[in-house]
Amino acid sequence: MRMKKQEIRIGMVGYQFMGKAHSHAYRDIPFYFNTSFTPVLKAVAGRNEENVKKAAKKMGWESYETDWRQLIARNDIDVIDIVTPNHTHAEIAIEAAKAGKHIITEKPLAITIEEAKEMYEAVKKNNVIHMVCHNYRFAPAVQYAKKLIEEGRLGRIYHIRANYLQDFIMNPSFPLVWRLKKEFSGSGTTGDTGAHIIDLARFLIGEFKELVGTMETFIKQRPLGEMSGNLTAKTNKTYYGDVTVDDAVAFITRFENGALGTFEATRFAGGNRNKNKFEINGEKGSIRWDLEHMNILDVYFTDDEKGLQGFRSINCTEEEHPYASAYWPAGHIIGYEHTFINLLYEFLNGVANHTQPKPSFHDGLKTQLILSAIEESSDSGKWIKL
Repeated sequence: MRMKKQEIRIGMVGYQFMGKAHSHAYRDIPFYFNTSFTPVLKAVAGRNEENVKKAAKKMGWESYETDWRQLIARNDIDVIDIVTPNHTHAEIAIEAAKAGKHIITEKPLAITIEEAKEMYEAVKKNNVIHMVCHNYRFAPAVQYAKKLIEEGRLGRIYHIRANYLQDFIMNPSFPLVWRLKKEFSGSGTTGDTGAHIIDLARFLIGEFKELVGTMETFIKQRPLGEMSGNLTAKTNKTYYGDVTVDDAVAFITRFENGALGTFEATRFAGGNRNKNKFEINGEKGSIRWDLEHMNILDVYFTDDEKGLQGFRSINCTEEEHPYASAYWPAGHIIGYEHTFINLLYEFLNGVANHTQPKPSFHDGLKTQLILSAIEESSDSGKWIKL
């Protein structure tokens, strides 16, 4: 007799860009992975009833709420997924933890260290599973890079250089959306895309020891406006307000294992729509990865035969590459959306088995400490120890 799979009933707060990515992933997990559980898209919450009702229907949710508190209070919800602006993460997550709900939240974890600590304490106290949505960890090529490093194939690590380059706010007419206000976002590019490369560096290299950095805001005032989905926005260009976060950040780090890191994140790199890339150099070899070619990992080993030395491009779609076997035959590449499928599979697997996946709220707190140190260094012009 076939046993019925455990249902994991999900409630999501928010429904824009990341809501779309998460909803798609939940629906596709059972298609690609053999699981002991079934995700059930129970309800989505949003303030605008007309819009949230449309989103629920389009993305496959059974019902909707216009207040996230009502969502948390429902006894037919096991998981709360938070895809709302940064300043709302802490309150929603803490209340969800008190209600015994498992939690996944978009990054960054919070907008301050204090909030991040409170969130971490809440999930520990209430013994719920928790995760931060750093989806780039879950590209098969990145997972394979981690495997090579852990196996010692690169030897001692000397360097990581990482960039996250975008250009979507270069036009001075791009409006003053929540992402450009410190009270809503915590920081600008530093916490938005910079958090991703910080998380990748911690995942691949290890803990940060100290850093020095600088932040810059190139356009100080913008017309008022609001996000309208997929990093687009609308404005009437009548009233202006001050930009209170950074447009770009650059910082240098020393890691506890002795490696050096150089990092840059900006929204003013013309021609770069979403250039997330890193290169890691070790005593025995190097690896490099670029999100815009996310299935490819470039690999170089110093002991290759002379005359044949150089980077080789590995298409990480073979069964040996993490997660790749869940999808298509070798050479049949996957895309951005599959990083969310892999991440949310690990999260729900943790919920089903009550095992804690990573990156957890503890990892999110670590990133928050680094974000704060970058800001402190930019203000003081000094190295900051972590």
